[in-house]
Amino acid sequence: MTQKVAVITGSHKGLGYAIARKLAQVENIQVVVTSRREQDGIYARQRLASEHNQVDFHSLDVTSDASVQQFVAWIQQTYGRVDILVNNAGVNPSMQPEEASLLTVKMETMLDTLTTNVLAVARVTQALLPLMKAQAYGRIVNVSTEMASLASMESDFYPLAPSYRLSKAGLNALTVLWAKELHGTNILVNAYSPGWMQTDMGGPGAPFTADEGAEVAVYLATLPEGGPQGKFFAEMRKFGGPIALTW
Repeated sequence: MTQKVAVITGSHKGLGYAIARKLAQVENIQVVVTSRREQDGIYARQRLASEHNQVDFHSLDVTSDASVQQFVAWIQQTYGRVDILVNNAGVNPSMQPEEASLLTVKMETMLDTLTTNVLAVARVTQALLPLMKAQAYGRIVNVSTEMASLASMESDFYPLAPSYRLSKAGLNALTVLWAKELHGTNILVNAYSPGWMQTDMGGPGAPFTADEGAEVAVYLATLPEGGPQGKFFAEMRKFGGPIALTW
């Protein structure tokens, strides 16, 4: 098989769907859409296929060891490789009133958010990396947020949102650690902030579309050899191109 295989977690709607759609339009990339609920993923695949995109689907719950192992077994049997992994699946409880203060934030919410936004990314990446290492090629894209930047967290204008911020700061740290461990392997790991988009998470009042938020993901997913490693990128629309942020 000469096509690259791209896996996008949580890609039945919103940003993940937009990333899947854009990557499916890139020559020689076979996209695998994933969703925790099978019916959602099947519907997404049908919508993408109706636009003549080459896509496949398999259910995947990133928080479940069993589900991840089933997915890995399926993709190994079906394609025998993974070239691109976009860790998009995540949760954002920031609009809950208790997320306005560290005095009121619920530890259960914080734990659930860390489990999905950090530990699940580690789980999926760990499970799929052997398929990348086998062919000495891989591109891993972690969907983060500018709200996780320690350099600007003290002075930015975003809500306090402790559960979300801490989880994405953890994801950023995970990105750096994966990049450090994979140095010299031609498996490039980077994070990026898609910005405020018109998705279920961002709401209809957001200034930009999911398609715009997907631009940097596609750039990082198709990096040439010798491309950036362990960096944190802003959305392209802010600067007219890929610009690395401070952690």
